[in-house]
Amino acid sequence: MSGVRRLGARWRRRRPLRTRLAVAASAAVALVAVGVCAAAFFVIRYELLHQLDLSLTQSATRVIQENRGEGPQTVAGECRYLSAPACAQIVPADPAADPDAAYLLPVATPVREVAAGKRAPYYSNVSRFGQPLRMLTTPFGDGRALQVALRADPVEKGVRQAAVLLTAVGGAGVLLAGLLGYAVSRTGLAPVVRLTSTAERIAATRDPRHRIELPPGPPGRQDEVTRLAASFNTMLGELEQSVSSQRRLVADASHELRTPLTALRTNAELLARGDRLTPAQRERASGALGRGIREVTGLVNDLIELARDEEPLPLLEEVRIAEVAEHTVAVARRHWPQTPFLLEAGAGAAEAVRPGVPARLARLLTNLLDNAAKFSPPGTPVEVGLTTHGDGLELTVRDHGPGIPAEDVPYVFDRFYRAEAARALPGSGLGLAMARQIARAHGAELTAGAAPGGGALFTLTFGGQGPPGGSHAP
Repeated sequence: MSGVRRLGARWRRRRPLRTRLAVAASAAVALVAVGVCAAAFFVIRYELLHQLDLSLTQSATRVIQENRGEGPQTVAGECRYLSAPACAQIVPADPAADPDAAYLLPVATPVREVAAGKRAPYYSNVSRFGQPLRMLTTPFGDGRALQVALRADPVEKGVRQAAVLLTAVGGAGVLLAGLLGYAVSRTGLAPVVRLTSTAERIAATRDPRHRIELPPGPPGRQDEVTRLAASFNTMLGELEQSVSSQRRLVADASHELRTPLTALRTNAELLARGDRLTPAQRERASGALGRGIREVTGLVNDLIELARDEEPLPLLEEVRIAEVAEHTVAVARRHWPQTPFLLEAGAGAAEAVRPGVPARLARLLTNLLDNAAKFSPPGTPVEVGLTTHGDGLELTVRDHGPGIPAEDVPYVFDRFYRAEAARALPGSGLGLAMARQIARAHGAELTAGAAPGGGALFTLTFGGQGPPGGSHAP
């Protein structure tokens, strides 16, 4: 048995899914068809024999009524013909009381037992006149038994014809089962075949823009395979977006790095010919080289921060947002001495905590404060507010600069995007993109808009629950 199982398992592993599904469906339908035909055969056979037994019972009743008080004898002997009535004979329990004439039907020990009342009536199959007979042996009374027999070959012929017919029907059912199994496997696996071909095409072309064609219909009424194909299309859309984002990031990073790298190379070449430069020229070239190195270093660090979602996730801890805000405001005051930073925490906000990574939350607030200070005129304050709203926590950063033009608001968080007014200022255009990424990793939402009375207003909103992902954050 184990060898058969191993052989079956090996066959399943070596056959494609379509073949296995077709065989399984065909076998199921074939078993049902064969089972129905077998059941129908036994029902037909039973009914034919039952009708013959009923005829024997009726004939026995009539003979008993017509021959009451008669002794052992052959009552009727014409059953050798199909249209003749049943053969009938009366048999005593004592063989010494048998008539001189021989009996037409065979008399065995069970017949004597029925006559003596020691055995119940019974049916049996015998052969006489070269033909099969169906015989009933039943008590006749006063130590006698009655034997009644009818030709059984019409019943046997009907049973054989039913067997041939049902075998043909069963064979046709098995053939139909094979065709239906193939059709079911072909139709049922069509979305899987399309999914496979799409995946192979993507693997060959490295182009995630391909999609699987889905049958029309409302999403709630789609089958499991169609939902799988729809999920695969959704995954392809996310993959396409990710690939496009990566390509755009690489292209933008290459463009942003080209200028500072060119300046670095120029200054390095100048310093390489330092003997031809005056001390003032060497000083300017050295300063420009240092600034360029810091600019490239900052840009590379920002790119690394934006790619942190591909790194191992650090453990979360309960962070008091007010303490992070106080720390980042203190650092910003030292970095931007000409800009006053005002921090105001509302009732309950000073004690509010959220799960997160303190260093990354500090980087988020630092980017917002640097952005606000960059656009604030000297001496105008940057206002930081921390308030609670129900279970939510809201942190705002407002400046009194020129504000964000309405046409630029949808793009301020895009990587390397810089408004026209900001292109002359230092920076890579990655700070706000990084801030939104950190916010979303912590289950918060960062938005930008115009502040009442002028300036820009950035709002960081934490929900009542921690960031998605349990005990980790990107």
